Amino acid sequence: MLTEEDALHEETPLLAQAEALESGSSATLTKHDAQYNRFATAQKRSIFALLSWVGLLPFLASGSFVPSVPEIARELHSTGPVINLAITLSITSAVVGSLVWATYSGTYGRRSIYLWSLPCLCIGSVGVALAYSVPSLMIWRIVQALGASSGLSVGAGAIGDIYRLEERGTAMGIFFGACFVGPAIAPVAGGLATHYVTWRAAQWALFILSVAAYIPMVLWLPETLDPETAKEKRIDAGGDAEVGFVWLNPFKSLALLRSPNIALTTIAGTTALLTDYALLIPLSYTVGKAYNITNEAIIGIFFLAFGLGNIIGAPLAGHLADRAVITERARRGGTWVPEDRLHATLSGALLLVPLSTLFSGLAMVLVRGPAGIAIFVACLFANGVGVDVVLTPASSYYVDILHSRSAEVWAASSAVRQFAVALATAGILPLINTISAAAADAPFAIVAWDGFVLIVVTIRYGDRMRGWVDVGYSTIADN
Repeated sequence: MLTEEDALHEETPLLAQAEALESGSSATLTKHDAQYNRFATAQKRSIFALLSWVGLLPFLASGSFVPSVPEIARELHSTGPVINLAITLSITSAVVGSLVWATYSGTYGRRSIYLWSLPCLCIGSVGVALAYSVPSLMIWRIVQALGASSGLSVGAGAIGDIYRLEERGTAMGIFFGACFVGPAIAPVAGGLATHYVTWRAAQWALFILSVAAYIPMVLWLPETLDPETAKEKRIDAGGDAEVGFVWLNPFKSLALLRSPNIALTTIAGTTALLTDYALLIPLSYTVGKAYNITNEAIIGIFFLAFGLGNIIGAPLAGHLADRAVITERARRGGTWVPEDRLHATLSGALLLVPLSTLFSGLAMVLVRGPAGIAIFVACLFANGVGVDVVLTPASSYYVDILHSRSAEVWAASSAVRQFAVALATAGILPLINTISAAAADAPFAIVAWDGFVLIVVTIRYGDRMRGWVDVGYSTIADN
């Protein structure tokens, strides 16, 4: 008859393997440690800075565009909803691009992917700046988003390459915090450029910043992917261990979503991210109409509150996630349970995200003047913190349980989130034009609470769910 402990290990092979490997040979542990000792601390910081700089660019590309939508619509003799399609198309392009870059980065290395993707961003930015028709604007926004899409997925994978399990959450949090400077400054910069110069100036600035990222990548970024991992993946794909090119299926990584752990956490993150876009995408119209603001620069400042929330929320969430891992692992006598990291998401999923969404819509409808503006800004800040508190530990969780495919699982999860956002973005403005902002925000808040329930289920039953579908989960020796 099985004891309770034996039954648990039978249902959860990941935990059994983890405990076995914790007491494994010193050779295994030495090899494991060597993976993270390849780079000195100073070199890790340099790598981290470069990754963060490139991770910032997607947010600069998207954030600087949103406040200028009304002006672009006027200049190109179009409408806001039509120009918003450029946002939807760029999100879709980013989804596909992220999957492609992440898949190839796991086989051919992070460095080579950056050297291919950043020129696409440079070219796309020039194309957007020179676009004088709606079709050309759409095409170049697609190219621009394709090039920028490597920043987050490949960056998350590279961080997993160089930081240990107990350090990874904090590193991931600081990485996202640095990247989220973009949502703080890009809308302000885009609004200022649109109001005082032209919306095209922001695109030329993005081109310059992209070139400034590409040059140090060429000169100084080393390869972070473990060479043995790269060789194994190339052989598995049917190629030669050293030379030659192998075609890879970028959509194969979507099969990782068969894992209920990844699927539920992804859906929960999506519900939080949807509230972000529900508030920000129509901001030029909702805030302008509610408080009679027509200056694009002033509207851009509203984005600053959300961006500051991101900057604070991501490092905070990463630190809390690492603390949860260390504390719970010590409490169990060294046994690692990956879902411990998700405890850090609960306050954001239950309170910050849904309540900030609900109250922001009510403030625009019920509270006028400076008081209404203050409440709305506070809600944007709280939403920025809350979304990061949900997404940052989840991102580290993906890397923890599928370390050898960290960029791919992050990209697959992001693809679901961004695809849902792309669909929602196309319908947000028509929905608000049909009903009030408060009525439009309420469903997003309710869906965010559903996401909280999914996280609780993953924490409670995550060990059993990993036993349902094995997608090649990592063990403590792989992290």
